[in-house]
Amino acid sequence: MAWDLIFWVLCFFINIALLASSFYQLLSLSDLEADHLNPFEATTRINSIVLPDFLLQAFLCLSFLLTWHWFMFLFTLPITAYHLMLYLNRKHLLDVTEIFRDLNTEKKYRFVKLAVYLLLFTVVLFRLVISASTLYTMKSMFIHIDFWGSTVGGICKLVIRIF
Repeated sequence: MAWDLIFWVLCFFINIALLASSFYQLLSLSDLEADHLNPFEATTRINSIVLPDFLLQAFLCLSFLLTWHWFMFLFTLPITAYHLMLYLNRKHLLDVTEIFRDLNTEKKYRFVKLAVYLLLFTVVLFRLVISASTLYTMKSMFIHIDFWGSTVGGICKLVIRIF
């Protein structure tokens, strides 16, 4: 039970990092569109966090697969496959000379990623709360067992009370 809670806390922090990365990329593209950043600065900022973003997403998807959380794995698989396709085709980095031509598509891509990560955040947060409450309930049950389990009659009362 404690491992489940640790897993969901880890997924929570990874998801927050992915949300922050996606928001930062979207903010940089918006600053570029509003002419607050030059194209070189914007692409340098975005390209510096693209690969860690891809690796975190792949780790999250793989961890869902290895822990048999099938719904979460299937939910994160399309974006991971898209990241893999971009990386293998060498289209994962933004080009300084073509950034203004691709600005709208890149912003839409970042908005979709942000929406997916927000939905994933709600599901992970829900599972984290359920895992923590289950662990707390089990812990209070063990305290109850220690309190009532001092005699043989107490154990019988506990078994009757649980079932």
